[in-house]
Amino acid sequence: QVQLVESGGGLVHAGGSLRLSCVTSGNMFTIDHMGWYRQAPGKQRELVATIDVNGNSFYADSAKGRFTISRDNAENTVYLQMSNLKPEDTAVYYCNANGIRMGSYGSSRYDSWGRGTQVTVSS
Repeated sequence: QVQLVESGGGLVHAGGSLRLSCVTSGNMFTIDHMGWYRQAPGKQRELVATIDVNGNSFYADSAKGRFTISRDNAENTVYLQMSNLKPEDTAVYYCNANGIRMGSYGSSRYDSWGRGTQVTVSS
């Protein structure tokens, strides 16, 4: 199994910053893509940013210029540095990772999620 654990959420005033972290553990053979998604109350989960094993990143329009995604391949960790936060950034932020894992019967693909961390931005 592959487990993801997020940390770093909290309450911040508008204009403030937070740094989210997500550690991946388990029987991963590769971690191809890591990413951050968020879900606000009453809304669907949406993409925030993703990054591949080579460091190529993609951002949702809402995150461009304010958020930076990075990863530490040696530590199987992905980060999301969030700056100039706005009340509309309030949501539960989820970490996602996908790749290949090794099991008793050989290799298979995984696509795993963390349990989420709450980010609340007050106006």
